[in-house]
Amino acid sequence: MARLFVLIALLGFPLLAFPAGTVLVFGDSLSAGYGLAQEAGWVSLAAKRIGKVAPDYKVVNASISGETAAGGRRRIESALAQHKPAIVVVELGANDGLRGQRIETLRADLEAILNACLKRNARVVLVGMRLPPNYGAAYVRQFEAVYAELAKKLRVALVPFLFEGFGERHELFQPDGIHPTREAQPLMLETVWRVLGPMLNARQSAANPR
Repeated sequence: MARLFVLIALLGFPLLAFPAGTVLVFGDSLSAGYGLAQEAGWVSLAAKRIGKVAPDYKVVNASISGETAAGGRRRIESALAQHKPAIVVVELGANDGLRGQRIETLRADLEAILNACLKRNARVVLVGMRLPPNYGAAYVRQFEAVYAELAKKLRVALVPFLFEGFGERHELFQPDGIHPTREAQPLMLETVWRVLGPMLNARQSAANPR
């Protein structure tokens, strides 16, 4: 009888017990919600939306404030092994740029992270960033180009700029001038959702063919 009960439970309630996929957000303070209540960050807002439109997915936020691409490279394998994500949103590099990291080093670290995800058969969303002009025109241009170059080379989805549409609106940033306010979080969500949303919809359509 006990074996029969276990079999019925496994066959009858698979979606309740086991999410079809995990969306892993792997970023820095911009995704960790620095300076905000936990529920206010764009990742938390994304989790709420995903819970409505793709409830067979769960969201894991593995973002760490102050994280660099080099730090992400060191911990990506353990994160992938632990969470086994179907989709990984990689949002790293801003701290590297603000510290003047060599472009070649940034590119190599990001590429290693993306390749690790792809080897695990995860779909990837690479989130790009831009730097203020005071870092020098050449460096700013090379920094921004890294994201598009890697997305094209590795054939991963790209969000060109996380602050799209509000990057120059000072009132939407905290006093440090770096971290977006609570009011900016829905804007960040919409920017990422334009790329992430279709991935979830494709999965839903495949699971429920007409």
